[in-house]
Amino acid sequence: MEKLIFPLWKSTQQSGDEFRDTLLARREELNALEGVRAGRLLVVDSDVALCAHRRQDHSKPVPDAILTLWMNRAEEGRAVGDFLAPLVTRFTSYLATESEPLINEKHAAQPGERVHGFCHVVFLQRPPWLSEAQWLEIWHGKHTQIAIDIQSTFGYRQNTLVRSLSYAAPPLHAMIEENFPASAMTSDYAFYDVEEGDDEGVARRGKEMIDSVARFIDFDKIDVIPTSEYTLKTL
Repeated sequence: MEKLIFPLWKSTQQSGDEFRDTLLARREELNALEGVRAGRLLVVDSDVALCAHRRQDHSKPVPDAILTLWMNRAEEGRAVGDFLAPLVTRFTSYLATESEPLINEKHAAQPGERVHGFCHVVFLQRPPWLSEAQWLEIWHGKHTQIAIDIQSTFGYRQNTLVRSLSYAAPPLHAMIEENFPASAMTSDYAFYDVEEGDDEGVARRGKEMIDSVARFIDFDKIDVIPTSEYTLKTL
């Protein structure tokens, strides 16, 4: 199997909730496409409005939703593009390799259901001062456990974007998916998994996170998008 990632853009006249509902209404048709084995929809809607302050837009306009699919072969993604074309104003697609150091077993959702909390989607470009091997070693080998230890995540997926599959796709190198509890939308205490009122703990863990990600992230080329995650199909 191969993982395909489709960033999606909606019409400016359409709300995030309308866009979500339009895509979810076609879930069964999408699932029935040849080669589709499993999938998720990550969408910016009113359910994540409370954590809009966590959003970072550097490559404007950032996607309004992201569709991730496990398929038998990347070539079968062309049919997905044909399916998406009338539903979106624009889409791109990438082939990805996925590492899942923290599997969401605590809040698993059935097909068609929303996953608890919110999913932080982060798009990255590899800094030019790092080789691919250095970048992956720092990100996967040194940062992963730090991110798990100092945040309240219950799901964590690291996607290395191998190549673009669509015309004029931006030169992205990674997409991260981090599942947080709903309380982390508005509370830094919950976000960093410390006791309520522990300002020192928030400051310490916040600095530890910044110091760690600064080793492999170019802060001028990062997009952070809080989304609602929907399970579309499971293996």
